[in-house]
Amino acid sequence: MKPIPDMEKPAGASEAFDLTYYDGHKRRVYVTDAQFYLTNTMMIFSRTDTAGFITDVNIPFIEASGWEKEELVGQPHYILRHPHMPASAFEDMWATVQAGKQWTGCVKNLRKDGGYYWVRAVISPIIENDKIIGYNSVRRRIDNATIKEHEALYAQLRAAEL
Repeated sequence: MKPIPDMEKPAGASEAFDLTYYDGHKRRVYVTDAQFYLTNTMMIFSRTDTAGFITDVNIPFIEASGWEKEELVGQPHYILRHPHMPASAFEDMWATVQAGKQWTGCVKNLRKDGGYYWVRAVISPIIENDKIIGYNSVRRRIDNATIKEHEALYAQLRAAEL
């Protein structure tokens, strides 16, 4: 695994979070209020191995995340995890896809520059010879009403996790 790069503090106002991921890795991230808006035609795609390490991304993924493909491949997908996302959302996602089922949910992702973008993610296991060999994820834009609904829900879930 490549070392997870620390974020550079962006110019302007930002909030720092010290994150510890499920595998023990620690990272300081800086969050801004800058939202990246996906267009209606953007379809973001990524592929990971069974441990969640990125093996491929498409150009819209690069545009939305602010990372270059070379920076992303080999990194854990949680490099995009926004600190406002509750851990329980990802626990549910992993339990579902590891059981060989498709998972759908709304996700707030962290951009390299500290901004964010919201997506509806559909994550599907890649199965060969009755064995999961990785995961494909397709993400699309969601509307503002759905974002507001999930902001409120995720705030409640995060509060319950404390």
